[in-house]
Amino acid sequence: MDTQNLQRLYLVTGASGYVGGRLVRDLQADGKRVRVLVRDAKKIKGQSWAHDVEVIEGNASNSQDLDRALAGVHTAYYLLHSIGTSHDFGKLESTMARGFAMACERAQIQQIIYLGGIANDKNRSRHLTSRMNTGIELASSTIPVLEMRAGIIIGSGSASFEMLRHLTHRLPIMTTPKWIANRTQPIAIRDVLYYLRSAGNLAKPVDQVCDIGGPEVVTYAAMMQSFAHISGLRKRIIIKIPVLTPKLSSLWIGFVTPVPTSLARPLVESLISEVVADPEKSITQFIPLPPEGLLTVSQAIHLALTRTAENSVDTRWSDAAFPMAPWQKAQSDPDWAGELTLKDHREFTTDIPIEKIWEQIEGIGGDRGWFGSGWLWYLRGLIDRMMGGVGIRRGRRDPQHLRVGDSLDFWRVEGLEPQKHLRLYAEMILPGKAWLEFNLSTQDGKTLFTQDALFEPRGLGGQIYWYVVSPFHFFIFPTMGRNILKAARKSHTSA
Repeated sequence: MDTQNLQRLYLVTGASGYVGGRLVRDLQADGKRVRVLVRDAKKIKGQSWAHDVEVIEGNASNSQDLDRALAGVHTAYYLLHSIGTSHDFGKLESTMARGFAMACERAQIQQIIYLGGIANDKNRSRHLTSRMNTGIELASSTIPVLEMRAGIIIGSGSASFEMLRHLTHRLPIMTTPKWIANRTQPIAIRDVLYYLRSAGNLAKPVDQVCDIGGPEVVTYAAMMQSFAHISGLRKRIIIKIPVLTPKLSSLWIGFVTPVPTSLARPLVESLISEVVADPEKSITQFIPLPPEGLLTVSQAIHLALTRTAENSVDTRWSDAAFPMAPWQKAQSDPDWAGELTLKDHREFTTDIPIEKIWEQIEGIGGDRGWFGSGWLWYLRGLIDRMMGGVGIRRGRRDPQHLRVGDSLDFWRVEGLEPQKHLRLYAEMILPGKAWLEFNLSTQDGKTLFTQDALFEPRGLGGQIYWYVVSPFHFFIFPTMGRNILKAARKSHTSA
């Protein structure tokens, strides 16, 4: 690698997201100086690279935060979006991109690199139009912008892949919109990262829009059949009907897959477009193909499934919170919400070793569930979905181990100290803020295990909500604690 590239300072926005988290890992592995801009530094605390990069905590919509983040930067990666966060996400994205471009001009950086979406079809969805407009706004300053437009990204943990995986697994027969036969040019996340990394090594700034895509043009239906074949499933029966609108499709996807309706809808709407790379916009004029070549659709699916099976998923679509989503708005204000904290406290003293109890606590959620009262958890998740929230089916990144910032069904890991403490923050729609805490300590030669459900209500409505659901707490939380200990004892005695 050119020595000058090691002296450059690279800023990565969206570092807590699916692509951003992997890009930071790769840039740091290349020995580059990396700075990240994140809204909440706690969300990246568990990343392997968190202590090896400079972290700026701030908001990309705040000009002062942007000035701090961009000071001394050579190349800035723009990986921000507002998809699924509001009905008017296009306006939000344009405004944020314009502000970022102006800040880059003030900082006199050399290059902006932006990952957008292929938008060559005149019949574009709101999502692809917004992605294109974001690129236009970024290019409104004097700073050169290399805009890479990608199609569907196939990789373990991506929203598009999770939709494909769950729909294909769960529905041997499915009714679909007619535009499921539209052409698309998927690209593996490995190849997206190759192009992004390589763009940071360019000797001179590039001001160009380039399409990046895999080596094959297929239909979404063909991708589903490829997935079924690779997974050892029977060929799926796909019935195309003209009356299935994007809204109805996204509601169904929100019910069947972990991807919430608010995120599924813009992704589904994008299928109305033919997302195929334009050869005249090829990235190869600046960056050669990977030495081993681009992954085919089948190879990308196989690699993603392998990573999932090996629990080697570094980032997931759910890693990035949706700070402007309805459930986040409901929990952010006002400041006086913290004056009252309501608590459900459970305490257990046992002779089971701490490490055995911790194994069960750290493995909570996902496929293992919540140690009892499964139907109540499912019902709460279903209600959350119906209200536009994330629901309970986001699952977890790794079946055994957690890190700070991980999404865990409709919770997020806010604090973690192995064999001592786990704190989960609720990302469901609530009239207030909620946490679930587990603590382990030694007392008089015994293990003390405490479990707390904490709630900071927002106004009178929040207090009423707490007392309405309190009867269910008598089923959920004592059962959870007892079953955690029961599973821990079974593990201890069988060891």
